[in-house]
Amino acid sequence: MQSHRHDEAPTPTEELQMNDLTQLQYSLLDHVATLTMNAPPVNALTRTLNDELTLALDRISEMDEVRAVILTGAGKVFCAGADLKGRASVIKGPGDLPAHSRRTRECFHAIRECAKPVIVAINGAALGSGLAIVASSDILIASDKATVGLPEVDVGLLGGSRHAMRLFSHSRLRRMALTGMRVAAPELYRLGIVEACVPPEELMSAALEIARTVASKSPVSTRMGKHTLNVVEDMSLRDGYRYEQDMTAQIGKTDDAKEAQRAFAEKRAPIFTGR
Repeated sequence: MQSHRHDEAPTPTEELQMNDLTQLQYSLLDHVATLTMNAPPVNALTRTLNDELTLALDRISEMDEVRAVILTGAGKVFCAGADLKGRASVIKGPGDLPAHSRRTRECFHAIRECAKPVIVAINGAALGSGLAIVASSDILIASDKATVGLPEVDVGLLGGSRHAMRLFSHSRLRRMALTGMRVAAPELYRLGIVEACVPPEELMSAALEIARTVASKSPVSTRMGKHTLNVVEDMSLRDGYRYEQDMTAQIGKTDDAKEAQRAFAEKRAPIFTGR
């Protein structure tokens, strides 16, 4: 696992946090952490990759030096889904299947519940579990070579349909799940599911532009803002907005909020401390 800042050697803290990962590549630059799935040949969600994604995102949640995350895949495939070839080595006896299912669920939740906003850069096919990873992220950017799909119908399984429901309409989602239909990046952009559809060579720069903008904001505000969005997603309008108002009151008491207001009045860029 690689761990570096690009422009300087990693600190001892970063080495301690990330040098035990093997199927992820980690880098940190300008408060933006990049996690690159690297499990050749197609970045299938192996048990190792599953557990390392969970571990890395949980750690990043408590790393003050990280304010935003980019998640992408190495090579031409983002994530081809569950590791069917390795399934037999993971599920051998009683209790193994529910344990495997729990680990998989928690991987997706680790993305959604990461305290730092996650920008997903979809570099190629995101299928099944790969689509669930995409749907669990906060902001979506796609290469024009990317596709998403739920191919489990062709191998006698079910996939991440519940996660995909957060992105697709009723009819489109069911067509995907019942036929294995894939949706290409230009169509994802037309539907408003991804923020941009760009040539492959521009994917990471587009993701980094958004990530740096997020990282320039108050880290306490983006952290509490993401948490609030997660909480209110399944609430009624009345309860959700009431919760948002309560969180707004809490944010308003922070040092960062007061600094933002001073900077606005003084017509200067704010200097945030994350407190």
